[in-house]
Parts: sequence; C-alpha cells; structure tokens
Amino acid sequence: MSPIDATAQTISMPKGLLLDLDGVLYVDDALIPGAITAIEWLNSHQLPFRYITNTSTKTRDQLLAKLDRLGLPARAEQVFSAVQASEAWLEAQSITRIAALVSESVRLSLEERFELDESTPEAVLIGDIGEAWNYSRLNQAFHWLLSGAKLVCVHRNRYWRTGEALSLDIGAFVAALEYAADIQSIVIGKPSAAFFDAACASMSLSPGEVMVIGDDVETDVGGGQSCGCRGVLVETGKFQPDLVARSAVVPDYQIPSIAELPALLGGGAGSGG
Repeated sequence: MSPIDATAQTISMPKGLLLDLDGVLYVDDALIPGAITAIEWLNSHQLPFRYITNTSTKTRDQLLAKLDRLGLPARAEQVFSAVQASEAWLEAQSITRIAALVSESVRLSLEERFELDESTPEAVLIGDIGEAWNYSRLNQAFHWLLSGAKLVCVHRNRYWRTGEALSLDIGAFVAALEYAADIQSIVIGKPSAAFFDAACASMSLSPGEVMVIGDDVETDVGGGQSCGCRGVLVETGKFQPDLVARSAVVPDYQIPSIAELPALLGGGAGSGG
C-alpha cells in the first residue's frame, strides 16, 4: 500500500497539527525552503499547531531562541518537547532522585526540580550526550539499573541527520542497557502514544482531529498514527526512500517538503480557532 497522493484529491482539514522540528522546518541551522511561509499560512488561517521535538540537548527556552533566530514564529506554549514531557513524567511518578545522562543545559534545568544523585538514583534519565558516550558511562548506568533504578529515555530514536549524513542516536545505547540489565525502558518522547496524546490535549483536541508532519516514517508518522492522528511524511531531513520502503508504516500522505503543506490542506481556512 502506498501513501495517498495528496494532489489527487481534497483532504479533510485537520483541526490542529503537530510539526516536527529538525528535518521538517530546518536541518541543523538551515531553514527548509518554504518553512516560514507554511507557518505564516497556518497562523493566517488560525489553525492551531504545536512544534514537537525529541531533541534531548535543548531546553524549551533554547528551542524558542533557535526558532526566533531562524525567523519561525513561536510562543512558549507552542513548543512541546520530549525533555518537558520527561520532567512531567518523573514528577507524576514522585521520582525525586535521578542520574541524568543528558546535555549540560538540560542538567541545569533538571537541577531546578530534581536531586541529581549518582549514588542511589530512583531513575536513570537517558538523553543525547554525543561523543561523551563511552564504556564507563554505560557500565555505571548498568549498575544503577541492577540496583533497581528505572530506565527512562527522553526518546529512543535510531538515528538522526547531521549535515549530509545520518548519525547514531541514543536508541542503540538504550537497547544495550535493556539487554544487559534485562529490563524494559520507559520511552517518553516520540513514538510514545502518551507523548502524542499529551501534545494533542495541549490544544484541547483529540488525536483524530490532528495531523502529524514528520520526516521519520516510524517515530513521527507511525507514532502519531498509533494514537489516532493522521501522519504526513516529508521528503526532507532524515527521509530516505529505501528506509521508508522497508517500514511497515504507511503514511496517510507524503509531500516533498513543508512548503507543500498549504497545498496539501487545500489552501482553505482551518476549522480550529
């Protein structure tokens, strides 16, 4: 089964959208052509949306600063990140002591709400630490898990795009720790259905009223579809035709880039306010 050719028919207008950031609106620090125009179109038609991201290296304030720098209009409530969702989940579970394998900026944010404990943590929070991954860090995390700590990952992406190449993401390290400690991780970000449900709820919409736009067929499109959203795959960012062809996930729609989003939506006014 192939994704629906959006040019062949008129689609029903969603009441809200969830827009992935890296790979959909920009790659690294370069805007995808047409990204600003697409956001301006959504705003002009009063179609509510959220910027969603699995990035585990930036706080919401840092994401807002980047969007502003790139010229993408954004309010704080429009940014819905896996880091925010992770903090909310930990607090909901009454977890106060964590070992945080995350970037320095995220560590500083966590210190405001949690005790960073590397002796007897209740949870090990895994984010992206890039080149800092090594045997010693993995082995320490392994011992925390053997002592009863929960394994909580901001996301479990297999890979991401940097420049012109795909790079290993934290999913591989999470899988290694699961295997070694014989436990199952708790995934907070995409493709967790809870993440998409919460993002939809932040707009007071049900998943069936929302469309997800992403460059990862499994994490973005498949994750959104798993909770009832429609999924749109863009052919930018980490998109690779051979990987999409091997996936069991079938996008509802597939478009060349975010620049085609207004045309996909028929150029009509949104039904959400």
